[in-house]
Amino acid sequence: MPQTYLAYDLGASSGRAVIGHFDGSAVELEEIHRFANGPISVAGSLYWDALKLYDEMLAGLRKCARVSGPELSGIGIDTWGVDFALLDDTDELLGNPHCYRDARVQGMMRRAFSRVSREEIFELTGLQFLEINTVYQLLSLAEKNPQHLRIASTFLMMPDLFNFWLTGLKVCEFSNATTTQFYNPRTGGWASDLLERLGIPADMLPEIVPPGTPLGPLRPEIAADAGIRSGGVIAPACHDTGSAVAAVPFSDADAAYISSGTWALLGAELPVPTATRAALRHNFTNEGGVCGTYRFLKNITGLWIVQECRRIWENQGRAYSFAELVQMAEAAPGLTSFIDPDHADFLEPGDMPTRIRRFCRRTEQPEPATEGAVIRCALESLALKCRCVLEDLESVLDRRLHTIHVVGGGIRNTLLNQFTANASGRPVVAGPAEATALGNILMQVYARGEIDSLAGIREVVRNSTEIVTFEPGGGDAWEDAYARFRQLLNVEANVH
Repeated sequence: MPQTYLAYDLGASSGRAVIGHFDGSAVELEEIHRFANGPISVAGSLYWDALKLYDEMLAGLRKCARVSGPELSGIGIDTWGVDFALLDDTDELLGNPHCYRDARVQGMMRRAFSRVSREEIFELTGLQFLEINTVYQLLSLAEKNPQHLRIASTFLMMPDLFNFWLTGLKVCEFSNATTTQFYNPRTGGWASDLLERLGIPADMLPEIVPPGTPLGPLRPEIAADAGIRSGGVIAPACHDTGSAVAAVPFSDADAAYISSGTWALLGAELPVPTATRAALRHNFTNEGGVCGTYRFLKNITGLWIVQECRRIWENQGRAYSFAELVQMAEAAPGLTSFIDPDHADFLEPGDMPTRIRRFCRRTEQPEPATEGAVIRCALESLALKCRCVLEDLESVLDRRLHTIHVVGGGIRNTLLNQFTANASGRPVVAGPAEATALGNILMQVYARGEIDSLAGIREVVRNSTEIVTFEPGGGDAWEDAYARFRQLLNVEANVH
């Protein structure tokens, strides 16, 4: 009999509830509820509205019961990484969780390095250095709001908070725990000594559980309200990229992946973490994967810049769909001006079109004159940055990666897929677009014993989705553009 699973997939700009019908060989997805998400600015700080997100999740559960009936085989949650909540000893939420783009993290990496060296932190955690990482958010609390940490009894990452509210169980799931930069992959537990040296209490950290762990039934009052009779909560890879990579349909070990969305996460799947000097030099990260794997990758600012451009133009009375933006970019002149998507100018919300033009003016490049030219500049720059990171990845791993698999909602931007193929000189295999929801549901299926391996999961992925290949083109023009782009990055690095 077909089985029905429910996946909650919460991203930085939206969340949704997706039903997966599994018939033993393929999964059919059905989105039943979608809702907005985004950071909320209050008195100069950025927060997530956790209670509103939870309320939307409950609405999705009720819709699930109406659409598919009261019997569920499993429920799983994935969200973005690094952000967290604190509970007191009565399990009350201690304030709204902050957004990783909040300015409180500024300067915190330098403060951390004054106590523990960069090299030692990487040796202990193997994680990429980003100011948004959980450890620097906690360091900011320790230095600016220590009273919060004094009364905190439990630390939970965002998906773990929602799992607790649904089940009453307080644990941290492995794939999301590894994004904190205080998980030690060698010991398989929290890097408590590191936290203590930074003045951050470690006694609030709960048990870490692997992807595919059953967490228990819904709280009785939640099940009764939604009309759900069966279906326990299962931890998939609770980090959305972990779920997405679980659904990459690899057929070749020598392949890279990009999880494409607000962020572009480019890497390779490895059986063990790689915390070498070369990995540190190129700022790669070791994040937890499923079935004993690690996601060796680097975060690149992805479609965030395009999303912000669209938001700004909409606020100015010029509303464009993403499809319209792609059409406008396709019609604009190509390979004219570039930005570094990861430059600090583009990290925080704001007027991205103006920032892009300002960056081009400062670096003595033509300023994009139209909306289409602005978007084309952003997309071409992202594709070229992906090639930079891919070459660094191959250097660290000492092998060539012949194919790039791209998954996630960003693959609907077919122009970006083609630019990535052109820039890298590699075939880009796009699909599935719904990788995160699919990986979430298939890890629930795996937890129930209906699939017995990661290879089995990926066979179901191939049975369940359309895969499209983009062949590289453009030749010398893209090689010349890449040389100019690398020179731009070198100049910017010397300036800063």
